[in-house]
Formats: sequence, C-alpha cells, structure tokens
Amino acid sequence: MIEIFDARRCRLGEGPLWHPLRNQLFWFDILKCRLYSLDGRHEFSWQFERSVSAAGWIDHDHLLIADSASLFEFNVETGQQRHVVDLEADNPMTRSNDGRADPWGGFWIGTMGHNAESRAGAIYRFYKGEIKQLFSDITISNAICFDASRSVAYFTDTPTGKIWRQPLSENGWPVGSAELFLDLEGASLNPDGAVTDSAGNIWIAFWGDCSVRCYSTDGEQLHKVELPTSQPSCPAFGGAEFNRLFVTTAKQGLPDAEVISGVAGSVFAINVPVFGKAEPAVEMLTN
Repeated sequence: MIEIFDARRCRLGEGPLWHPLRNQLFWFDILKCRLYSLDGRHEFSWQFERSVSAAGWIDHDHLLIADSASLFEFNVETGQQRHVVDLEADNPMTRSNDGRADPWGGFWIGTMGHNAESRAGAIYRFYKGEIKQLFSDITISNAICFDASRSVAYFTDTPTGKIWRQPLSENGWPVGSAELFLDLEGASLNPDGAVTDSAGNIWIAFWGDCSVRCYSTDGEQLHKVELPTSQPSCPAFGGAEFNRLFVTTAKQGLPDAEVISGVAGSVFAINVPVFGKAEPAVEMLTN
C-alpha cells in the first residue's frame, strides 16, 4: 500500500533519513535550502542559507548535514550549527547531492554542478574528522549505499545509467577498482538514490520512471514499486520494524498541469515485504 507520508511538496526532495533514536524521518528540499521532518504528530522545517541535500545522524539531537560548501553539525532541538569541514568551498559551480553514512561511521557525500555540468562533481568520504576524495569526474552523484556484509559500496553517475560496486577494506576505504553492477543505459533508466535492505538487496529510485526497483546482489530485479509521480529521488527504510520504505520526490521540471493537480514533491511511504536496517551513526572522533 502506498500512502502520502507528508504532503509538503518539495521542488527537489532528497536525502531521506530515518533517525533510529528519535523514530523520526528527516529529508531535504535542495532547491529551497530546507530540512523537513515529521514525527507522526508534528511537522518541522529548518531554513538554511545554502542548498542542503543529505545527512547522517550523530546522536539523539545532532545531524551531520551536507550543503553546497561544507559538512556541518546541526542540533535539531536548538537549531545551532557548527562547521565541521569544507566541501568544495572554493568551487561555486558545485553543490552536494546524494550521501549516506557507512557501516564504520564514515559519511560518503557526492557533489555535482548546480546545473549538472558534465563531470563537475566527485564523491568523498568523511571519516573521523578528515575528508578525502574517492572518485572524480562525476556528473550527477547518486545511489550511495552499503552492503550489509560491509564488503562493498554502491554508487552511480546518473546520466551513464550504470551502477558500480566498489570493494571496501576492513576500515571502509575503497580497495581496487569499482566493478560494474548494473548497466541500465539501454533500458533508458536514470538511477537516482538507493538504499540496501537487511539481506543486501539494493532498492533504487528511478528518476523519470515513477518507480523504485529492488535488485539482488546478482543484479536480478526482485521487486518494483510504482509511484503516482514520475520523479522519485531517494528511498529510505524506517518505521518500528524497518519494513516501511519512504521515498522523496520532486516537482522540478514537470509540466504545470502535473505540478498543480498532482502529488509530485510529496514524500511517500510504502509497506514492503522485506526489512531494512538502521542507518549507522556518523563517527565524529578524530582519534
């Protein structure tokens, strides 16, 4: 069953995060520079000066948030911000995009051009106070997520239609070259955000296709969820048993008739026949 979880319609919804200590969903509207949340009873929103796109949770009250020039710590109770590290702060062409915490407490974050300029972006890992570039020449960074076995990371450059699987070391750093996991270029599918479930299957939102699809570790399509709007951007598991799939969407670039009469930009919730897992906390210690 698909339902509208939150009807506040984002221009470019992105980065859903279920906070396991608060039992609360957070997500972003990149173009409105805004963070949203809903705890089942109350609606929340926070306005920022720069575009914000992704987050990991640090503790009960603090998130690590990526904006167009930095990673910063944000207290959702007080609104207090603390700069953590620059993120392409010297490049006004780019902003943050997709990101997710890894099983070691690191945080992977991708960048891209504000106008999706070709190969303007990159993917980084923030780990224990330091940030390092992992991949360069990325046009639209997406699908960053991690296998339950802690052995691989996934990512994509959306326009290529290819999803890559990167082997990881015991400390979560890439080892060797990324391997091609799915080649969807011929299917005219645009992979966007992604998340893995407890069995290691990967759930991918497909921009322009009204769908979120689940693939096994062998690349076999296992499930397909149809959405009532064409631009799903990212899924996240949550709920008491982590068997609800939350999906952010966007109304940016859609025809006026669909924007006015439709549900584009809403956040959807779907009961699915699998279980997800809690996102790991981001480790902020430097030693």
